[in-house]
Amino acid sequence: AGSVIHAMSAEQDMRRMGGLWNRIPITYVLMWIGSLSLAGIPIFAGYFSKDMILSASWAAGTAVGRYSFCLGIFTAFLTAFYSWRLLIMTFHGQPRADEETMHHVHESPWVMLIPLLVLAFGAMFAGILADHWFVGDARGEFWKHSILVLPQHDSIAAAEHVSWIIDYLPLIAGLLGIAVAYVCYSLIPDLPTRLSTRFRALYLFLLNKWYFDELYDRLFVRTAFSLGEGLWKTGDGTIIDGLGPDGIAAATRELAREASRLQTGYVYHYAFAMLIGVVALVTWYLLPR
Repeated sequence: AGSVIHAMSAEQDMRRMGGLWNRIPITYVLMWIGSLSLAGIPIFAGYFSKDMILSASWAAGTAVGRYSFCLGIFTAFLTAFYSWRLLIMTFHGQPRADEETMHHVHESPWVMLIPLLVLAFGAMFAGILADHWFVGDARGEFWKHSILVLPQHDSIAAAEHVSWIIDYLPLIAGLLGIAVAYVCYSLIPDLPTRLSTRFRALYLFLLNKWYFDELYDRLFVRTAFSLGEGLWKTGDGTIIDGLGPDGIAAATRELAREASRLQTGYVYHYAFAMLIGVVALVTWYLLPR
């Protein structure tokens, strides 16, 4: 994806792509490898990992395991679907970007491609090379005491004895996802538009990501902002500043203002104040002790 974004001058919307397969061929091949692995096609790493996880979930024999298996099958379908949707919308069909963007489309430099080639190699061969050691017969020797699996909970061993339909369901779901994506975005490219028009409410619900962003904003973001504003106005503004720097400064100003009223500027006022002071001192001195 990063290589495509680089080629498209930072464009990230697949609806503004298309027709890129012959302009960035290396990225195109790498995207094929990644999509095949994500779809769980045999020999690719995704096949080994996804197949074992789902088979082990079923073999666990628990309600949670069966529920996880069903969700995993549905997820395998969705993963293959969106992977091929990405592949078709990005690299096939007519270019949907403007002429200026298409004119500057170019393959990524080797500093970007070499890491992608390493990842592609892993997507192609990691499953074949590591399956025997990670989850195969040599897993006990490989993991030794790093992972303790009790015999009664060895779902990996039990996964080797599930029925053939359980083994093939992930592959069937992946192939079905690829087929549906091909029909929707290549064979009948206007089908998604027609479906979005007919099922407008469902389309908007999915387009807005189940409105989780709005829900998150209302429950957490706005609550945090309200709490922060309350602490700022009441705690910081009223209590800390009001009793602290601002309060002391205000009290000092008020005291100075009241004291300034004693400074009238008239000599007879000062003489009268001095007279009162002298009378007070004499009175205090003459009082019996």
